[in-house]
Amino acid sequence: MPTFRYKAMDGVGRLARGRIDAINDVDLELRLKRLGLDLVTARELRGTAGIRGVRVERKDLISFCFDMEQMTRAGIPLLEGLRDVRDSVESARFRQVIAALLEDIEGGKMLSQAMAAFPNVFDGVFVSLIRAGEQTGRLTDVFESLWSTLKWQDELASETKKLLIYPVMVFLVVLGVMLFLLMYLVPQVVGVLQTMRVDLPLQTRALIAASDFTVRYWWLVLGLPVITTIAVVASVKSNERAAFAYDRLKLRVPVLGPILQKIILARFASFFALMYQSGITILDAIRASEGIVGNRVVAEGLRRAGQQINAGEPMSDTFRGLGIFPPLVIRMLKVGENTGALDRALLNVNYFYSRDVKDGVDRALKVMGPALTVVLGGLMALILFAILTPIYDLIGKLKF
Repeated sequence: MPTFRYKAMDGVGRLARGRIDAINDVDLELRLKRLGLDLVTARELRGTAGIRGVRVERKDLISFCFDMEQMTRAGIPLLEGLRDVRDSVESARFRQVIAALLEDIEGGKMLSQAMAAFPNVFDGVFVSLIRAGEQTGRLTDVFESLWSTLKWQDELASETKKLLIYPVMVFLVVLGVMLFLLMYLVPQVVGVLQTMRVDLPLQTRALIAASDFTVRYWWLVLGLPVITTIAVVASVKSNERAAFAYDRLKLRVPVLGPILQKIILARFASFFALMYQSGITILDAIRASEGIVGNRVVAEGLRRAGQQINAGEPMSDTFRGLGIFPPLVIRMLKVGENTGALDRALLNVNYFYSRDVKDGVDRALKVMGPALTVVLGGLMALILFAILTPIYDLIGKLKF
């Protein structure tokens, strides 16, 4: 659907400018009529569909929030601040987004309304917080909280990547070594053993069978993991039950599961506290949190919690009954309810879990190194044992 830049007049004769999506000129005029505006002039903007779907990097969004927090705190008007940020942004795509925000605001929209047109840049939580900041007059505090939260998310994502990249790289190395042994080394040793006409033990025959299968069906050995991964991803994307089971499995994986759970809870506590501080009600904050936790099991628990809280149950009792939140979260929620400082209690939860995540990642990396080395060494030992056993038997039968 194309976007039009329009100039219109309201009922008292004041001019209004802005942008609106419409099918054609007739549809544009009808849409403006519903807004109480009479169309004066309009022109279609080219290339705006691509701008609406644009994505930007998190670091650009962090810089944007930091700059806006500094400017609003200094008392610089919103439009002037946005112009300064637009002129200083390095990313061309983000510069286009900010330019579109400026046009919409100049046309009479609020900042939150203009941001809502770019869901790939400003998600629902971001827009809700900005709207709450506009309504309460705490836009500066919202930008500060968004900046610190996004910065924390970026650091957390970096730690998570560090945790996942190492085992993946080691797995690929182990897979390469195993394929080399089974497809190259074992067949050569088997040829030598067959010329000696010795009786082969069970482990050696099993290794030879595995080597023959790998040589004959190497395409299946290499393709099966890829096909399985594609099938799992497609199933998770297309089947809600499969996606729910997959998210539940991720929380139960040894070592990684507890770390992932802490990441999710830290993210929930941080955004919930931020929304609560910005004047968003508890029920609305819980509904918004369902979309940011990134796990269907936790999101389903939050949905049920919202229903029970809406029915009049205390928040701490509701979260305790779900069975997915650890005692620390429950205790902090109860303290927040009793003291009236729910946001501070949740920020404490965020602090504890953020620290535990970093410590957990460091511990996991220290444990994974030796563990994966032991696994690789064990596989190599099994292969060498299967190869050398008949050779030792043959040497034992030789008479000097």
